[in-house]
Order: sequence, then C-alpha cells, then structure tokens
Amino acid sequence: MNIILLGPPGAGKGTQAKRLEEAYGVVQLSTGDMLRAAVASGSEIGAKAKAIMDAGKLVPDEVIIAMIHDRITQPDCAGGVILDGFPRTVPQAEALDRMLAENRLKLDHVIEMKVDDAALTERITGRFSCAKCGASYHERFNRPKIDGVCDVCGGTAFKRRADDTAETVKARLDAYYAQTAPILPYYEARGILRSVDGMADIVEVGRQIDAILGPAHP
Repeated sequence: MNIILLGPPGAGKGTQAKRLEEAYGVVQLSTGDMLRAAVASGSEIGAKAKAIMDAGKLVPDEVIIAMIHDRITQPDCAGGVILDGFPRTVPQAEALDRMLAENRLKLDHVIEMKVDDAALTERITGRFSCAKCGASYHERFNRPKIDGVCDVCGGTAFKRRADDTAETVKARLDAYYAQTAPILPYYEARGILRSVDGMADIVEVGRQIDAILGPAHP
C-alpha cells in the first residue's frame, strides 16, 4: 500500500506516519532524509545530488525520482511506503506516477490532513518542552501539573523551538498552500484524494485515516 500524507507543518503527519508504519507495515520515506542518506552513502545518485546542492541549486525532480525508485525497490519497502515531502508540484506528481507504473506499482491513497490555520498556529506557538528530558507540553492544552516543574523528571528548565513563532508558522502555512494547492485537483481527478480532520485529537485522526485505508493486515 503506497500512501501520500499531505498537510502543513504541525498537522501531525509525523505522528500518524509512525503509527501507520507499525499498524500497516509500510515505511515512511522523507525526501530530505533520503537525500542525506544518498549523499552519505557515496552512491552515484548521492554524488550527483551532492554536487548540485554544493553549487547552491535545487535538486532536480529526476534525481529525486531516481532516489525514490532506488529506495522503494529495497526489500523493507515491499509492504508499501508513505511519502513525506514529495510530490509538491503537478510535474513531480506526474513523474512519480510514471516511475511507479514502470515498476508495476501505484499510489493507493492520498490523504490530506485539513487544518484550521488559527487553531494550528495556537497549537504550534504554545508548545514547549523540558530542557532536561524532552517531555512535551503546551501553554493551553498540556501544562505541567506544577507550574515550572517537569512532570516526568522534575526538571525546572524548559525550551521552545526557535521557529515556533506566529510569523514563522504563517510563512510555513503560506508555503504549504502555495506548493500543495496545485496537486490536490490532480489527485482528486484520479479519485484517490481523501481528507481527514487534522485538528481532531490523535486517536480520532488515526480512526479517520484507518477508515480510508481499511483494516491493517495482521
């Protein structure tokens, strides 16, 4: 089963992808992670990608597609993959379809995690974590039981991600909509695009995704 999860940063794609890996036996493929791994491996594609990135240029679609091809043909991907961060444009989506077809594979589901921009901004800008053990908290939804003291380790120092500001979140949302909006009609026309409520709690989002995918294989 090959799946694309679409949604802006903070929508919960990573959380759901990890759950799907365990439940359905699929492998999450992040193009960013694959690029770094290809460069580190010294493969022919990795060397080509490194030369392009070292020149300060964007890695072209054909290199990304070749990298995805090499990855999905490995044994651990036999049960399917979840694509993260690709495709972002209609030409990329078309190139991905061609490559999959050449390997007698296909996309089974494209799932859009819809969000409310204002609520998502509040979700992201309010989060913080324990500097000592990394336990996650939120100013509104999940405060420590005792203010200023971590529930898990008793630490008293907390930190926030530098990019969890309203301005940065808006920029990330704008970029997501600019990049992703064109490919939604493409997959809708193919009849494989479905949407879930990305603002629901984790369990409910998972239930909605499972209803689309069908029962996991034991």
